[in-house]
Amino acid sequence: MIDLHMHSRASDGTDSIAELLENIRRAGINIFSVTDHDTIDGTLEMESIVPKNMRFIRGIEFSCKTAAGKCHILGYGFDSENEDFKQMLEEGRMRRRNKLERRLEFLKSEFGIEFTDNEVSKLRSMNSVGKPHLGNFLVEHGFSADKNSAIEKYINPCKTESDRLDGEKVVRAILSAGGIPVLAHPFGGTNEKEVPLEKFERQVEILRGSGLMGLECYYSKYDESQIGLLLKAAEKNGLCVSAGSDYHGKNKKVSLGEVSKSGVEVSPEMLTILSLV
Repeated sequence: MIDLHMHSRASDGTDSIAELLENIRRAGINIFSVTDHDTIDGTLEMESIVPKNMRFIRGIEFSCKTAAGKCHILGYGFDSENEDFKQMLEEGRMRRRNKLERRLEFLKSEFGIEFTDNEVSKLRSMNSVGKPHLGNFLVEHGFSADKNSAIEKYINPCKTESDRLDGEKVVRAILSAGGIPVLAHPFGGTNEKEVPLEKFERQVEILRGSGLMGLECYYSKYDESQIGLLLKAAEKNGLCVSAGSDYHGKNKKVSLGEVSKSGVEVSPEMLTILSLV
């Protein structure tokens, strides 16, 4: 089995790297990538412990935007010491940090909610802090019964500047680092509205201009019709084909290796990205 899109506790997943590796083994997956949001801490840790009988590919998922709207771009097989790539990571980290500080101020001013010094320090130490982390703290403090309700009531009303990176710059940074940039879940991710075909085509056109190399054609949310459309788009645009579940542990109802809605399984021969990394 193959799964090239998953998240660990380094971003908004719930599994530690050791737990994730054990779960990957149990799922029967032997070709995989860890693609945490805007950080490579998890993927580098996994690289240090993955056994030789499994094929591991360095990965990351950047939160981006272009003139066509929001998108997520996966990067595979990059040189983590490349200066352009490191600069993009730092920009993403600072954008997320600024958004965190605004949300902490909002919770205090609007609801009188303050976390402990240790909790704030923990949040500030994260390279990929986001809504789920704040939501979990709000649940722990008894402000809400569950994380999603906490996010909806206390965090979503806070208006902040976008922490999304320029998608075209991200593609170029991944290329500069010798990596493979891939458009993640092109028709929208789990719990997101479906991206219209016209908007998808515009997004591909923009990102191809900067060097986009692939599409995530197989994805846990997509049915065979959507997969077929993406495979045709990949062939038409000369893009490689990738597959991923978008596993987040307990934070999403998605299983490792679940790369289609209808249970379609993929083999290495079906994923042209594997010949590039």
